[in-house]
Amino acid sequence: MTAPASTSAVVIGASGGIGRALVCALAASEAYAPVFALSRSEPSTPRGVRTVPIDLGDEATIAAAAANVSAAGPVGLVIVATGILHQDGVSPEKTFKALDPAEMAAVFSVNTIGPALVAKHFVPVLARRGRCVFAALSARVGSIDDNRLGGWYSYRASKAALNQILRTLSIEVARTRPEALVVGLHPGTVASALSRPFRSDPTKNVVQPDVSASRLLRVLDSLGVKDTGGVFAWDGTRIPA
Repeated sequence: MTAPASTSAVVIGASGGIGRALVCALAASEAYAPVFALSRSEPSTPRGVRTVPIDLGDEATIAAAAANVSAAGPVGLVIVATGILHQDGVSPEKTFKALDPAEMAAVFSVNTIGPALVAKHFVPVLARRGRCVFAALSARVGSIDDNRLGGWYSYRASKAALNQILRTLSIEVARTRPEALVVGLHPGTVASALSRPFRSDPTKNVVQPDVSASRLLRVLDSLGVKDTGGVFAWDGTRIPA
């Protein structure tokens, strides 16, 4: 893993399964210093990792977190590891007949608007010289071209919208940070609370969070400026729009 000297790494959603694993992997790599773990609840982190509160539903906390992080110097890596598939009555729709405006708004708030607001406040603190990365966890089901099964309207649409935001962001960021990389990442099916209700076989085609984290960081390391704006799976393959 390579990074410009003296840049920090930020993981948002550090109390979740993948987020926590990403924090641990980054701390162990010593490629970035310091490593920041941001989440709404206090995460469990390795020694030396700095924790900062954030709530993607409250823009003021996002702005405050960015200011806190920027005090340590330029940022080399931001990963948004938040997401919602089911929670508090929200669940994937099997048919358009199940669409509910309040549930749709809740999904878009977390999966699309939250990461967009993170970009609004964290892109300005990215390093201006050298390689820097802004990444957000997306999903293969956000691909319009790859949609073969239907269903999951809100989740699919929120991830497709996130992918468009990342693509648009990559164009703008390139004007001031020509070596920046803005991408979406598909982690695969990870053994986490998000995927648990939708795994018919708890062991089939499922990876542990630490394995997923190492794969995603390896993918980021393999990407270049030509890849900015794309969405990539855990194995490095590009996911169609």
